[in-house]
Amino acid sequence: MNTNNLNKLLTKLAIITGIVSISAFATAPVRANHHGEMKMSTSNKNLVEVAVGNDSFETLVKAVQAAGLADTLASGSYTVFAPTDQAFEQSLPDGALEFLLKPENRNLLRQVLTYHVVEGKVTSNQLSTGTVDTLYGGVAVRVTPQRVIVNNASVTNANISASNGVIHAVNRVLLPQQLRQQIASQLAMQ
Repeated sequence: MNTNNLNKLLTKLAIITGIVSISAFATAPVRANHHGEMKMSTSNKNLVEVAVGNDSFETLVKAVQAAGLADTLASGSYTVFAPTDQAFEQSLPDGALEFLLKPENRNLLRQVLTYHVVEGKVTSNQLSTGTVDTLYGGVAVRVTPQRVIVNNASVTNANISASNGVIHAVNRVLLPQQLRQQIASQLAMQ
């Protein structure tokens, strides 16, 4: 665990005051780039606003709000490997999402979510095979001519642009083994 990055994130949360008022935004126009990837024209919307405006990220938005990370993701410069709603449904153990969304599990949810966030804007063409440091540790990235794989998840929609970063939609929730075991053991005790 990279405690320095986690401490920086928690410090930013403590400093930021107020509540981000998130309103529903219409989905931004979508166009294909020369590689056939879908891109959203959202340069004037921050990462949170882009996620709110995308029907595939409703669960992620709910989780970000429950974890108290909306202000942070709306203001800093980040790359988010964003699990889709389908990813949350299919890759977490039964009951895990409901468990993580409980107020008493906020810190655990923050750990899960910050494992999906990289500091700075990193587009898919800037990714290379190796380890990429997230705010909660390293993820393994493998780049092939056909796709980008992060741990055991495939990027399904790359380079969704925002004013303060970029979103890469992924088809699984990324969990380091330690968090996966912790969630499983706490679920078993319920």
